[in-house]
Amino acid sequence: MTGGLEGSSGETVLLPEAPALSMLYLNAAATAARRRFSGTRPDGALPAARHELRDVTADVDKLTAFQHLLGESAGDHLPAGFIHALAFPVAMSVLNRDDFPLPLLGMIHLENHVEQYRAVHFSEAMAITAWVENLRGHRAGSLVDLVAEVRGNDGSLLWRGVSAYLAKGFFLPGVDKNGGRSGRDDALFSPPDPTAVWNLGVETGRNYAGVSGDFNPIHLSVLSAKALGLKRSIAHGMYLASRALAEVGPVRSDAFSWDVNFEAPVFLPARVALEINTARGESGQWSRSDFTGWNPRSGRRHFTGTVAALP
Repeated sequence: MTGGLEGSSGETVLLPEAPALSMLYLNAAATAARRRFSGTRPDGALPAARHELRDVTADVDKLTAFQHLLGESAGDHLPAGFIHALAFPVAMSVLNRDDFPLPLLGMIHLENHVEQYRAVHFSEAMAITAWVENLRGHRAGSLVDLVAEVRGNDGSLLWRGVSAYLAKGFFLPGVDKNGGRSGRDDALFSPPDPTAVWNLGVETGRNYAGVSGDFNPIHLSVLSAKALGLKRSIAHGMYLASRALAEVGPVRSDAFSWDVNFEAPVFLPARVALEINTARGESGQWSRSDFTGWNPRSGRRHFTGTVAALP
C-alpha cells in the first residue's frame, strides 16, 4: 500500500492488507521532498480518520524468531512487544497520510504505554485499529500520540498501546513550544549493580527489523542513519523495551501495563546495563517490576520503565 490514503473526517478506513513499511518509508521520503520543494505543509490539524486491519494472525516463523532474538522463552502466546510489531504497520499508515502534518521520517519515539488485558494465543485472529491524537508542543519540536488497539473476533479489547513521537525541530504554528518533559535528571542517577548487561552489535537494528518489519533507515546502517542526521544507527526503542520485558520474565501476570520512557538513544554497537527491581504485594504475588537501562561506560541513562499487574 502506498501513501496518499484519505478518508473523510472521523471515518474508519479499512485496509485491504497489512501495509508494507518499506513502501511507507519511501512514500514518506517522497512526501517530505514534495513539501520541501513546494514550501507547503498541512495546517497542523490531525486527521480524524482511523485505519483498521481485520483478520490479522501471527506468522509463526516470525514469532519464533522474535522470541529468540529477544531472549523470550518460546511459547504459544504473543509477547506484548510482538503485538506492537503486528500493530505497527497499521499505525505507521496513519502517520503516512497526506493530511498528517508532521514528517514521518526522523520522528523520535519518546514514550510508550501498553495495557495487555489477557494472554493472546498465536492462532487468534485480531482486528487492529490505529489513529493519532493529542498534538502538543515540546521544547524540541512537536509531540503526537499514536494509538493502536487490538481486539479479538468477539470485539473484546486485548491490547492497547499509546506511543508518543517527537518531530524534532518541527514547530507547528499556534502550538505552544514550551511543553514537553523537563530536562533529564542524569545528575541524580547513580548506576546500580546491573541485573544483566547486553552486548549489542551493529547488526542489532537490522536483526530486529527482520522480525518486526520496522525498516526505518535510522536503525539499519551508518549511512542511512547519517542521511537523517544521526552519527550512527540506533537500536529500536521497542527492541530495548521488549528485551527488558523479556528479562522481567514470566513472573508477570497475563494482564499487565507496560510503560517505557526513552531518554537517550543507543548508538550501535553498544553495551547496555539493565537493572530490574521487583515488588510483591501482601499476599506475596508479583505486583510490579521497575527497570532501568544505561550506558555502563558513561553512566548515561537510556530508558526507564515499569511493568505492573492490572486489576
